[in-house]
Amino acid sequence: MLLGIMADVPGARWQDDAQLHLTLRFVGEVDGRMAEDVALTLSGVRAKPFEIALDGVGGFDRRGRIDALWAGVRPHEPLAMLHRKIDAALVRIGLPPEGRAYLPHITLARFGRAGGAIDGFAQAHGGLTSAPFAVADFHLFESTLGGEGARYERVARYALA
Repeated sequence: MLLGIMADVPGARWQDDAQLHLTLRFVGEVDGRMAEDVALTLSGVRAKPFEIALDGVGGFDRRGRIDALWAGVRPHEPLAMLHRKIDAALVRIGLPPEGRAYLPHITLARFGRAGGAIDGFAQAHGGLTSAPFAVADFHLFESTLGGEGARYERVARYALA
């Protein structure tokens, strides 16, 4: 569904199917030992499975320019609760707490320094919705920056129970 709407935005660097994800907590760069601690710690996070659905589109504004285009999801609360549990677990092993407000979303595209104009896209797809779908697990990804942006590789999967 999301891949079908990814078009007609000048300057957009669209995510491909393998790169679409919903971030629960950004860890940042860590050394090998801390990476192992993160992976082990996340295995202890407990939450019940839940359902979410796509809900609208928007953009993140940084210093007066749109730098990312996203699809929203609803409801926020089960994701926010899982985010808080993950954040607390990672703080206990020495990582700093998440410093920004959590807004559940799926990044569709990123823009260069000039930013992007998403008004037409937002008007055409602002009513984006989907049937609810199950969230039964979450994953730890490693990102690698390259010439075309970040590439994500799954490191571990954690079942919700």
